[in-house]
Order: sequence, then structure tokens, then C-alpha cells
Amino acid sequence: MSACATLAPLRKVAARIDGRTPAHRDRAIDGLRALALLAVPTGHWLLGGFTLDADGGLHNASPLSAFGGLAPASWVLQMLGIFFLVGGYASALSFGRRTGSTGAWLKGRVVRLGRPVLGVTVVWALAAPVLYAAGVPEASLRTGATLVVQPLWFVGVYVVVTALTPYCVRAARSLGGWAAAPLLGSVAVVDFLRYGPLADSVPSWLALVNILPGWLFAYQLGVSWAERRIGRRGAWLLLAGGTLLFAALLTVFHYPASMVGVPGAARTNSHPPSLLVTALASAQSGAAILLRDRLAKLLARPALWAPVVVVNLSAMTILCWHQTAMLAAAVPGSFVGELAGLTTAPDSLGWLAARLAWMPVFAALFVALARYARRFEVPPREGRRASTLRRTVAGLLAAGFAVFALGLA
Repeated sequence: MSACATLAPLRKVAARIDGRTPAHRDRAIDGLRALALLAVPTGHWLLGGFTLDADGGLHNASPLSAFGGLAPASWVLQMLGIFFLVGGYASALSFGRRTGSTGAWLKGRVVRLGRPVLGVTVVWALAAPVLYAAGVPEASLRTGATLVVQPLWFVGVYVVVTALTPYCVRAARSLGGWAAAPLLGSVAVVDFLRYGPLADSVPSWLALVNILPGWLFAYQLGVSWAERRIGRRGAWLLLAGGTLLFAALLTVFHYPASMVGVPGAARTNSHPPSLLVTALASAQSGAAILLRDRLAKLLARPALWAPVVVVNLSAMTILCWHQTAMLAAAVPGSFVGELAGLTTAPDSLGWLAARLAWMPVFAALFVALARYARRFEVPPREGRRASTLRRTVAGLLAAGFAVFALGLA
């Protein structure tokens, strides 16, 4: 069979998706969201690894501990700034189109985020005892639970910033793109206190203050963009200013180069976000705004647009289940022993090459999982809402899994 005959069905599907897309759909925004979404599993699969203990238990490890030169890869793969930018843009438009109350609007968005999170935690809560009974070491289960919960912090933060959308819209209409400046300043002040000359007298909990302004910064930029208060001049300012600040923080103020946490490192940029995160978000946001028209033209092609639609429709499935896909390979592999790139220490160039070879395996496992997991992302049909008892049981199972994952039990 020729290549053209093989690709013909795919072309038909792409054309059908393209034909069903409303003319007013902002393809560039969906494209940016898809890039940010795909960066999450790519980053976790590439920059996360495992080691085996004497009992065959899996433990988290990272190639960044051995290869500091990989840090620039995290600058590309850390695209949460883009995600919050696009989130703010989409939320502002959605908020402006709402027909009901603000509370009803917020409830609808929270439910769409909460169902997939509840789904993955309940499945793991039920599967963990079965896996333990089947011989999976407790260390592996705790490692797996930690990895599954790790990306879900984002959902809680995103719910909070989404709830602030009405205030972000008002700020954007009053101050334009400068509405995000106080948030940047807040992060800078906290960083000065925790890393500056007063660091020894500052309580460690102060760093948590950065969580909200650190991630709200890009979200506010997105809201201002949706309100048409950031143009090309503002985008260039974001790109240039963010890039210069990023370079200064690295070279002059000696911020850690990695945008993700490195085991054993004294400082981290991402938990909670440091000023380096907001600098990167600023540069990424400026670049995204400047490239919007070009991206829209590219995505006018059905073959490029169709994958973007698929990724966007599976956004929460990707976020919630990509770590499970990697564990679906690593846990069985731990019974075999040391498998290069999977259960061996990530401390050699050979590991990096082997891990790249494992990436398609993780992707295939994710696709298999997503066929079933995506049902949590689809809202229930009228008349088929879960009973109070089922919701209560699901909530208790999810809470129990969270307690286990966080090491509280």
C-alpha cells in the first residue's frame, strides 16, 4: 500500500475536524495551549528518572543532578507561563460572554478541572492496594503516588487564579499590561527577603507568598491581552525585559539554572516560583503575542490543526495521566531489574540516549490509557449525574490517596 493511500484516511479526518471548526475560533491560542500541554509530559519524561533500591523499589532521580548542562532544556520545556497566559486570555473572553452569574461561570470551569483530578486519584486509590498485594514494593507505590500528585498542584493554583478573573479584567481595563507589574514586584520583594542579606532572619514559609503572584503574573498578562491592552510594542517590552532580567538573575544574582527542581539542590525556582520563573514567563508571553499571527496562519492547514484540537480536547487527561504512563513501564521494569534509561541511575550519556528511546513507549502507553481516562474529562449527560453517596466515596478515596502521596500516612 502506498504512502498516499495510508495517509488518505488521516487527511479525511483532518479535513472533517477543520470543517467543523467555527470561523471565530482563535487557532493561535489553541496552538499555544497545545504546545504548553505537550511540554509537560515531555519535560517529566525526559528530566525525570528512577533508581532501584536493594528490594527492587523505585525512587525518584533526575539527570539534572549529574548533567547541569541540561538546564537550558528546562527553559524550553517549562511553558507554564504560556499556559497561564493562554488561560487568562481564554478566561477573560469566556467571562465576557457569560450569560449567567459569575458564580455559575466559575462553577462550570471548576467542575471541568475537578472531574479529571478526582478520576485519576480515585483510580490510583483503588489500584494501590491491588498493586501492593501483587508484590509491588511500598517504595515504588509511594514514588508513583508522588509523581501522580506532583503535577496536580497546578490545578489548585489555576482554580484560584480563575476565581480572580473578574478582578483581573478590571485591573486590565484600568492599567492595561502594567496590571501585571505589581505581581512581578511582589515576587521580587519576597525573593530579596529570602535570598538577600536578611535571609537568615526570614522564616521559610515566606517563600509560599510567591505562589499566587508568581503564577497570576502570566494569567494577568493574558487577561490584558484579551482586553486588547497589550500590542506589539508591549510584547517587545515583555520579550526584551524578561530576557534581560532572566540573564541578570542567572549571571549576576546566581539563581539556579534549572527551571525544575533538582534532587539535593538547596534552592529551586519552581516550588514556589522565583523571580526567574516570572522573567521567563514575561519573555515567553512577549514571544507568543508577537508570533500569534504567524501561528494562526500555520494552523489554517487542516493537517496541523487537527492534532491541536485533539490535544486541547484531552488537556486534563494529559496533565493527570502522563506520569501514570511512565510508571506503567517503570513498575513492571523494576521486576526485571536494571533497564537502561528506565530503572538505572540517570547519570550517564548512555542513560540519556536510552531515555529518548523509551519516550515513544511512554507515549504509546499514554494513548492506551487515555482511551479510558478521557471519560473523566467528558461532562456527564443530563440525568446521569453521580449520586451523593458516589461523590462522597470518590472524595474520600481521593483524599486518602493524597494523604498517602504526601507522606502523611
